[in-house]
Amino acid sequence: MATGTWVWIFAIVYWAYCVFWGVKGFQWAKTTGRWSIAERSLPMWLFLLAATATSFSGWTYIGHPGLIAFEGLTYAFASFYVLTIPITATFFAKRLWLLGKRYNFITPGDLYSYYYGAERGWGEVIRWLIVVIAFLYSAFYTAVQLVAAGAIFNVTTGVPLVLGSIFLASIVFFYVAAGGIRSVAWVDSVQAVLLWIGIIVIGAVVLNEMGGWDPFLERINSLEDKYLEVPGAWEATLIGETKWTGMFQLTYMFSLMGIMASPAFHMWAFSNKDPKPFPWQQVFASTLFIGFALFFFTAIQGLGARALFEDGVISFDTDAQVVPQIIDSLIGGPLAGFVVVGALAAMQSTGAAYMGTGGAMLMRDIYVRYMRPDAGHAEQVWVGRFLVFVIVSVAMWVALTNTAALVLLGGLATAFGFLLYVPLVDTLFLNKFTRQGVAVGLALGIVAVLLTFAVPRFLYAANIHSAGWGGIVGFAAAILVTAFTRRAEEEQRPEVIAVRRELTQWLASVDSPNPVERKWRRVLLVVTPLWFIFAIGPGIVLGNNFLSIAGLPPVWSWQITWWIIGFVMMWGLAFKAGLSRAWPQQIERAIVETRPVVAEVGLRRKKKEAPTPAGGGGS
Repeated sequence: MATGTWVWIFAIVYWAYCVFWGVKGFQWAKTTGRWSIAERSLPMWLFLLAATATSFSGWTYIGHPGLIAFEGLTYAFASFYVLTIPITATFFAKRLWLLGKRYNFITPGDLYSYYYGAERGWGEVIRWLIVVIAFLYSAFYTAVQLVAAGAIFNVTTGVPLVLGSIFLASIVFFYVAAGGIRSVAWVDSVQAVLLWIGIIVIGAVVLNEMGGWDPFLERINSLEDKYLEVPGAWEATLIGETKWTGMFQLTYMFSLMGIMASPAFHMWAFSNKDPKPFPWQQVFASTLFIGFALFFFTAIQGLGARALFEDGVISFDTDAQVVPQIIDSLIGGPLAGFVVVGALAAMQSTGAAYMGTGGAMLMRDIYVRYMRPDAGHAEQVWVGRFLVFVIVSVAMWVALTNTAALVLLGGLATAFGFLLYVPLVDTLFLNKFTRQGVAVGLALGIVAVLLTFAVPRFLYAANIHSAGWGGIVGFAAAILVTAFTRRAEEEQRPEVIAVRRELTQWLASVDSPNPVERKWRRVLLVVTPLWFIFAIGPGIVLGNNFLSIAGLPPVWSWQITWWIIGFVMMWGLAFKAGLSRAWPQQIERAIVETRPVVAEVGLRRKKKEAPTPAGGGGS
């Protein structure tokens, strides 16, 4: 049978699985808590797979090898997002779960408006800014994923791009809207496996085409130096150009750290039965298993594709065509159907997660809070489903009318996510910023990201990615405004300070490190910044003169060495330093000492008008 026929066969089986969980989820998700955060019941293994699939999108499957083919090993440093994405969760996820469980938070808006002042004012400004970031992230990132899926479906089956994109979007919309986050998690669990195996299979096919490992290495080492070396540490005067120096690579990684800092992953943290899966997902599922696939097999795909292109075996004009051309030229039969469905799964897994959580946030933080605080469960769930449709519609409209801007929009999304570091660091660790400081920091951070990503004269100013500029401006503004407003807040708003102090003291009492963990934290406080400098920062330029391991180019050897060091570092942070591992007594305290305050403080109307559905059955 033709490749297109096999793609249809595998796709129909995969879609049947998606529809099954949409129907099953529809029957189960009868309350707000079930639809929005799975009633805080996601089991360990399910979250482990689902969070991994959500973190590594179709860009990992299609775009990452493509850019390696065009930029060489200097772009392959981006594979370190197998560490920089989960390192965000290593610091924040466990503490988010503890607070979500104790206070019955459902959305990040619940958390930050409670912490910074729940009534109208600066606390509400923060909630609105979180909602804006969530909407931009959900709509724009979903647009990239769905149209990319339509593009590869078009290449392999001949279905027109627009028609294929709309059809694939409809499948995702159905199971997301019908079953909520629980259905998304069950579908994502299969998508994670498809993504991992698919990357390895495509890399193995390229390796086989080149005659095996030794001929592959011989051919790769003969490529031009620009594909095998790092261009430099930093070019401070560079504007309007993407040059993968160490500094640009470092700040680009900040953007990808925004994936697990995004509003969507706040809700994923709240959705878990307990925080036990967090360190296992961060250290093993992401850093080890996905890392193995990326540092070896995406590099094989990218560098191999460059060599095969030069040898006239395959042809492509853009980075987005590299993997589809490998599939079209080198893979046939049922294997082609499998790897194409793996690509579809990689793209849909990310889009589904942001569609569902985005709809839930719009429903709770806009509709319930301002329009219908007394809405019952059924009304809230159906409004949430409608808002998922709105997100999908906006995403498809943006994607199909602005195809040239898709990569731009995707980059904007993750850079916006990194801005959430401002309230995350303050709420979970610093406890220093005022409401005004956080609100102004988020607002100016959004402006900085837009200017340095969308305005040519400011594009990547000083060879720093827009996420870096957003973080610099966001934290600087928060610190500066806090310095001018701290005393006034303490004198005029003692009730806000009291709420904040209670939350901070409880979190410190339940999650303070023991003596062994404290020793590990002291060591890792030095090791972690050094790893960032030499693994993904200006220090990567030293890789040009690194030793060759097993015949690999020096830069590739450098990357694999620092990946192994990074794995040990992540294991130390998550387990030995106790940043991500939760002890049984910590979980028990969060359950026993639950204070479901959201129903009282989370709504705009008077308490008598705020019935129990506000909690959504989430406790």
